[in-house]
Amino acid sequence: MIKTTEIYNLYWKFAAERQNIFLNRLNGKTNDLTNDPILKKYRFTNAYRASDRVSQFLIRHVIYSGDQSPQEIFFRTILFRFFNRISTWTKLTNELNHISYSNYDFRLYDEILSTAISDGNKIYSAAYIMPCGIKEFGFPRKHQNNLKLLELMMMENVPEKIAGINNLEKVFTILKSYPTLGNFLSYQYAIDLAYSNLNCGLESDFIVAGPGALRGITKCFSNIDKKTPNEIIQYVTERQDKEFACRNIDFKNLFGRPLQLIDCQNIFCEIDKYARASNPELAVGGRTRIKQKFSLNKERLSLYYPEKWEINQNIPKEYKT
Repeated sequence: MIKTTEIYNLYWKFAAERQNIFLNRLNGKTNDLTNDPILKKYRFTNAYRASDRVSQFLIRHVIYSGDQSPQEIFFRTILFRFFNRISTWTKLTNELNHISYSNYDFRLYDEILSTAISDGNKIYSAAYIMPCGIKEFGFPRKHQNNLKLLELMMMENVPEKIAGINNLEKVFTILKSYPTLGNFLSYQYAIDLAYSNLNCGLESDFIVAGPGALRGITKCFSNIDKKTPNEIIQYVTERQDKEFACRNIDFKNLFGRPLQLIDCQNIFCEIDKYARASNPELAVGGRTRIKQKFSLNKERLSLYYPEKWEINQNIPKEYKT
């Protein structure tokens, strides 16, 4: 029998309050975003993965901007997520004028990125840590090996292999077969590709629990009744309406779209972090503190979601500008 802990209640309260903060920001609020002292102090991702600022940039300016052929969508998407930093994409765009596989040149990309590093700029985000790949590809700098990994995937026709496959697990398996890409990164990249019009699968098809989610599940459940972590995420996703209702929580979904597997997976990761502050006695995996403090980004977010979701028409006009 599945048995939950007190942290499981916090899971649903956190999801609703983090979504409220997101909506408050959209409504122009900069103060009094929440009464929750932990959410005020520390940085947490949105309840919906696709609502985070970097994912929004990826969807609007990378995936759905430019040539919509499988080769070009794949190239842009993976290139962006390897670095996962808007400023890096902007730097490449400014220098190249147009980012595409058709005019890709390793030496040029390497020169631009190496110059950025020499100028003291960070080119990688700390969110997804790409392995350096020196052993696998032999170049001295991390970005050079990452570019060679992308080259390898392009030369082996990965875009054509996944386009129209309609199976996210197969996409994940293909990506994971490449050097330096483990479970976590392969799954995150598969989700990004699922945002596109490649017809390679849906968020609701398949889930892989990341390390943070595993810690969160351990804190939320005292017994998972022989279920795997992936099955627990599926269980929670399917029960979301009941769980909110029985706690009298008014969860404001994403313009009609309920939480998906990837969102519930991420919330487990975030509740692991949240519990470090709310219940420090429940230390799991040796992690006892939250690294990132909350800092308000005053730049307004203009929302745009994958076209296949059919929710962009439900977004109020003031949220799109």
